[in-house]
Amino acid sequence: MTILYIVLAVFILFYINALTNTLCTRKEIPEERRPRVFRTINILVTFLLISSYIEVLFT
Repeated sequence: MTILYIVLAVFILFYINALTNTLCTRKEIPEERRPRVFRTINILVTFLLISSYIEVLFT
């Protein structure tokens, strides 16, 4: 179960990064702000993945 969740989490993170890149391109976000956008989104998605794993683990 844990291995499957980790594999899916990595896939989700890569997909979210691809979507974030598309967002930055379409909204014409300046290059100097893009790392901050990616960092913020990656931290929030990682937090959601960890919290959902803990919820599944303890229910």
